Amino acid sequence: MTERNTELADFLRRARSQCDASRAGLPADGRVRRVPGLRREEVAFLAGVSTDYYARLEQGRRIVPSPSVVDAVGRALGLDAAGRAHLADLIGLGGGAAPLRSRAVQRVRPGLYQLLDALSDVPVLVLGRRADVLAQNRMGKALFADFERFPATGRNYARWLLLDDEARSLFVDWEEQARTAVQSLRLEAGNDPADRATAELIADLRRSSAEFGTWWDEHRVNQRTHGSKQLRHPVVGDLTVEYETLTLPGDADVTLYAYSAEAGSPSERALALLASWSLSGGSPSPQGTGAGTA
Repeated sequence: MTERNTELADFLRRARSQCDASRAGLPADGRVRRVPGLRREEVAFLAGVSTDYYARLEQGRRIVPSPSVVDAVGRALGLDAAGRAHLADLIGLGGGAAPLRSRAVQRVRPGLYQLLDALSDVPVLVLGRRADVLAQNRMGKALFADFERFPATGRNYARWLLLDDEARSLFVDWEEQARTAVQSLRLEAGNDPADRATAELIADLRRSSAEFGTWWDEHRVNQRTHGSKQLRHPVVGDLTVEYETLTLPGDADVTLYAYSAEAGSPSERALALLASWSLSGGSPSPQGTGAGTA
């Protein structure tokens, strides 16, 4: 079985085990469930395919179902949009596993740097493939970290979040944020499993992070579009920021993350204080003023 087929089999088995049978709308059959989740024949019934067909799919056999069958299996397993996209990626690769290859280095165009400078009071990160940090503005550096001071190979958001002690201290909800980063990387790896840099990052994180392997092997996927982060910032104290993502037309591999706080909230005042502090070149910490408590 190729690595690609192993990935598909693993994803389907784990997705099936995570289904809530009581909510699937299946008729009661009186049998005792020895393991959590749905049985293979139940997924097949819900998807409108034969049990043998679904079993071969879950075994990673070399079959390529139609888009309608992929959608039906996704619905039967209760997958969200990211999960269905991941399933389609794993099923639609075709042929044997592609050899690892290197992709072109990503560059940020000058106009995007100008935009980051114009958004002077809004923390912004620009992430590329596998969450590489391609650019950030002054407030992005002040809120999170100055990625430009890291070696070029270390400018990766997931690597920083999982391996940097300062990142672990910064996020009040660190485990949730780190899990989400792993799930997002899982989604991207399924989309382009032949990317050498992604494979090297995964191998490095397996070696270096105590948590990464466990979360990676859960085979959950997540597409970050918006959300919140709870921070305990060393300069302005506790605050909560919301983020929205913008994917650039013509460059789907580049995503802009913009962070803000609720109007009139202590967190908004903390961001304003952080902006002032960053403009002063990082002079004495204003944390003791209490303006950053949320």
